[in-house]
Amino acid sequence: MINVIRVQCFKSNNTKHTIRNASEMKIVILKYNAGNIQSVSYALERLSADFEITDEIEKIQSADKVIFPGVGEANTTMAYLKNKKLNQVIRELKQPVLGICLGMQLMCRHSEENDTSCLGIFDETVKKFEATKEFKVPHMGWNNLTLTNNWPEKTLENSSVYFVHSFYVPVNTFTTAICEYILPFSAAMKKDNFYAVQFHPEKSAQAGEQILKSFLTL
Repeated sequence: MINVIRVQCFKSNNTKHTIRNASEMKIVILKYNAGNIQSVSYALERLSADFEITDEIEKIQSADKVIFPGVGEANTTMAYLKNKKLNQVIRELKQPVLGICLGMQLMCRHSEENDTSCLGIFDETVKKFEATKEFKVPHMGWNNLTLTNNWPEKTLENSSVYFVHSFYVPVNTFTTAICEYILPFSAAMKKDNFYAVQFHPEKSAQAGEQILKSFLTL
């Protein structure tokens, strides 16, 4: 639990929300053309977390935790990251990093979305869902998690979380949680200090809050 002493919020080119606390933990949300940065910000505010939205390399490298959000298109996003030299920075981070939705997909080697070469943290290919008579694409709505490893914690077994995506990562050796929609796919993955979720914890009520808390206390 973070003990809040003082709250100070202000706007600048790199938006900063400061909540001073005993641990002085620095959390960075990567600033780029992601569509869910604001909702991730609100979720962290509800947890009284100290965070900053920035694309400044030194601030990202010195952060205690890094959140890589994502709602958007793979190819244009990778182009933006490369232009800002953030692609190499993200690969080399040693602190805990959380990829969300597109952020998780871009952590993979390749995406079928516009034939995009990605970061290669997870040696996996992101594939496009094929719609059926029973299942529409994009996959949008609440679905349960089946946990296969120790992150997220086992208390979240069968928890319902919120998805919005047309592309997915197949189940693989890094998969820590599975969801089934059309076919089983990776709902969460972990490799070393890199954590990733296909769903949106910032929109997943109590289960999502628990997952964000779990990441912040790593």
